[in-house]
Amino acid sequence: MTDSPGIFDSGSAGGHGVPGPVAFVLGGGGVRGAVEVGMIRALLEAGITPDLVVGTSIGAINGAVLASDPTMAAVEQLTRTWTSEDANAVFGDAVTRQLHRLVTTRTHLISPEPLRRLLVAALGPDPVFEDLAVPLRVVAASIERAAEHWFSTGPLIEAVLASASVPGLLPPTRIGGEHFMDGGIVNSIPIEAAVRAGAGTVYVLQVGRVEEPLAVPASALATARVAFEIARRHRFARDLATLPEGVRLHVLPSGGSLEGDDRPLAFRRMDTVHRRIDRAYEASLGYLAGVVA
Repeated sequence: MTDSPGIFDSGSAGGHGVPGPVAFVLGGGGVRGAVEVGMIRALLEAGITPDLVVGTSIGAINGAVLASDPTMAAVEQLTRTWTSEDANAVFGDAVTRQLHRLVTTRTHLISPEPLRRLLVAALGPDPVFEDLAVPLRVVAASIERAAEHWFSTGPLIEAVLASASVPGLLPPTRIGGEHFMDGGIVNSIPIEAAVRAGAGTVYVLQVGRVEEPLAVPASALATARVAFEIARRHRFARDLATLPEGVRLHVLPSGGSLEGDDRPLAFRRMDTVHRRIDRAYEASLGYLAGVVA
């Protein structure tokens, strides 16, 4: 078993049938999460819709929009969201303003307000999980409990903000008396949650990092990046290796990384959004043509 895109079948389903229910699992990955829009389009065009959506970090944002309306309208909304001024303010704010914010707050580069506005524009002012068209579960990392925390009921926007609070970029999100950081810290591609919820078929929408081999680092920066990637990927590999009998899992291809994706400021590259969406769409469409009867 490898981390490459493909089918991971525990062996009891047989053929290309689709054991249900169907879960879409959307992983984290910052601006690279634009690929998930292309994957969603390919899935919906293939006639595959979710009975459950599970997301972390940027996958929680994309997943919330999808769960609110799991039709091609979600693709249109996500495309508008990713190309909006608020999205540019989240990722592409001026470096001078970000550095000033870091000096002022001592904790983060990016204001959470553009992200909040983006979510309100896409989901409405006061959405709750219970009003979504399909169930949604999003994960965040609790600071006080040093543990993953799952949101599936109640106010939606705060939960998604919590899941997407990337350390150093955004401040922790406070909900009640607890503070939360990015869900990718504890569960970057949350397959296990979909399986626990009873999914028989799981489609993994990942941003491409698990497709890329790791090399022995030759610098301090590369060492930090590789260490983070090992921490990010080990649970994904474990979930693949321990997939319960009867569950079929598809890892959709991202279309590949772009030049510069390994650079420190790659998270600011909003000019790459359309390329990422289109490449992931074409790659996923080709993959699904080979596995969907």
